[in-house]
Amino acid sequence: MSVIGECLVAFVFGSIVGLLVQRSRFCNTAALRDAMLFKTYRNTKPLLMGMMILTFGFTLFLTFGEGKAMQFDVGLNQVAGLFLFGIGMVLAGACTVSTWVKAGEGNVGAMWALLFTFIGMFLFSLLWSENFWPPASISMTGEPNLEALQLGFINARTLQDKFGVPAVIFGMVQVFLLGLIYRAIVKKEQAQLLKHDKVAAAHKVELAEPA
Repeated sequence: MSVIGECLVAFVFGSIVGLLVQRSRFCNTAALRDAMLFKTYRNTKPLLMGMMILTFGFTLFLTFGEGKAMQFDVGLNQVAGLFLFGIGMVLAGACTVSTWVKAGEGNVGAMWALLFTFIGMFLFSLLWSENFWPPASISMTGEPNLEALQLGFINARTLQDKFGVPAVIFGMVQVFLLGLIYRAIVKKEQAQLLKHDKVAAAHKVELAEPA
C-alpha cells in the first residue's frame, strides 16, 4: 500500500473511532474512577470487554503470527511515571483519548491538559538521551537491573520465548480473570437494581396506604 493509501486508511479509521468515542462518552479514567468512587460501571464494562478481546487477539497473533511485538521494560521509574500520569488524568477529569474529544468540543480545561501533555512529552524527549541516567541502551535490556531501577519484563512474549509457553495460554488466563471481574460487576449491578426495585415498591405501598 502506498503512503497516501496508508494515510487515507488511518484517517478513516481514526475518524470512525473518534466518532464512536465522542458518541459513547467512553473514558478509561471514568471506567476506574466511577467504579471506585460512585459504584457505577457504565464505562468499566466496555473497558473490560475491550481488554479481553485485545488480549486474546494479541496473544493469538504472538503465538501463530510472524510479527515482532514491542518489548518494554518495567522499572521503578515507570511506576512513578504512571502514578503521576494517573494523578494528572484525575485532575483533568479525562484520559488522553477523551481529552482529545473534549478539546474538540471546546472544553477549555481539556485544551490546557492537552497543551501540557505536549509540553511534558517535549521535555521528556530532551532528557531521554545517552547522557540521561539511566541510559536506555544499558538499562532497557529485558533483564533485571537494580542499579538502573529496572525490573526487566515478564509477559506473554517472555513466557513464550524463554519458557516455551504459548503466549495465547497467558492470554486465555488473563481473559478468564477479566471475565470473572466482569461477571462480578454484572451480579453487583443486578443486586443494586433489585434493591432499588424493592425500595420503590415499598415507597409505592406507603403512598397507597390511607392516612
